[in-house]
Amino acid sequence: MEALLALEDGRTFMGKSFGAEGEASGEIVFNTSLTGYQEILTDPSYAGQIVILTYPLIGNYGVNSQDAESARPFAEGLVVREMAEVPSNWRQQGSLPHYLREHKIVGISEIDTRALVRHIRTHGAMRCMISTHDLDPDSLVRRTRHQPQMVGQDLVKDVTCKQDYGWESPTVDLFPTKKRRGRSANQKKEPASFKVVAFDFGIKHNILRLLVDHGCELTVVPAGTSASQILDLNPDGIFLSNGPGDPEPLTYAVDTVRKLIGRRPIFGICLGHQILGLALGGKTYKLKFGHRGGNHPVLRTPTGQVEITAQNHGFAVDINSLPQAEVEVTHINLNDQTLEGFRHKALPLFCVQYHPESSPGPHDSRYLFEEFKSLMRQHRNESRGSRAKG
Repeated sequence: MEALLALEDGRTFMGKSFGAEGEASGEIVFNTSLTGYQEILTDPSYAGQIVILTYPLIGNYGVNSQDAESARPFAEGLVVREMAEVPSNWRQQGSLPHYLREHKIVGISEIDTRALVRHIRTHGAMRCMISTHDLDPDSLVRRTRHQPQMVGQDLVKDVTCKQDYGWESPTVDLFPTKKRRGRSANQKKEPASFKVVAFDFGIKHNILRLLVDHGCELTVVPAGTSASQILDLNPDGIFLSNGPGDPEPLTYAVDTVRKLIGRRPIFGICLGHQILGLALGGKTYKLKFGHRGGNHPVLRTPTGQVEITAQNHGFAVDINSLPQAEVEVTHINLNDQTLEGFRHKALPLFCVQYHPESSPGPHDSRYLFEEFKSLMRQHRNESRGSRAKG
């Protein structure tokens, strides 16, 4: 079956449909990761977006239940050069086209994805539609221009959980040794030492797994949870998750985080990083085409080390808008010099723009979970010392 992709600026691509029949609309973006298409599709940060995968052959290792980063795919649509209809891998539980049909996700293949990505790099991310029904280029372009813009949308309300829940599952060892074979998957799990409340702005499962690995007893709460409700849970630390869309409409989350700053240690990633920046008086802005992929070099300024990071974001914190007397820049993107991380000089909080939990991507930045644990331990000891003196 034929499918048509239309951009709001008038560029169109005719290709072959895979996945569900129908239509998809959203902001078109590209991801340069070589593998990890299932994790990308199920990352709630892609809500409201149609994803181009720059690696030419997709679907060759199928899909499975362990690689999902949420309960379902959140990307609106998928664009690839070539789709492997018949996968081959020892972990596969089904094919990617069948998985997309099952979840009613529209896809298009057999188009020049290299030309499409170059177009977006030149002209920026923009609105897009994919259709298997409307194959008239002029009609689909016209309809694309009536779709909502990404700027100004609160997409978090569509992806956050509806009520609190606990999470206990650690990471799974995919290659157990003979000695460990047959035992439970909880090989990496530390005894729970810290009580952590995680805001779900669109949280990924691997973040929760790694927090459990580092000895955290987790309670995940909806994005609209108030500061008083968080403090009633008496956590040792607060985690601010990734999520989709523009951070500036999330005034409720920014106000809540502002009230929590200084009360408990806070660790934020991606959207959580942007919310912390806004809570400290900073500003955010939209990047031309965003950072999405598993190969972004980031300078860790305190040590001079370079980390290769996994990223997925279309907005950034203006580095010059943060209060320089209070905030220390800790990470800088080496591709475009944008802000990738900061910490407060006096209060227990830090954050990064990228994804230290990867999935998919390199593991260079997983030390940040250990830093969060150390910050919670330090804050707990200081609190006990203050009570003893009192």
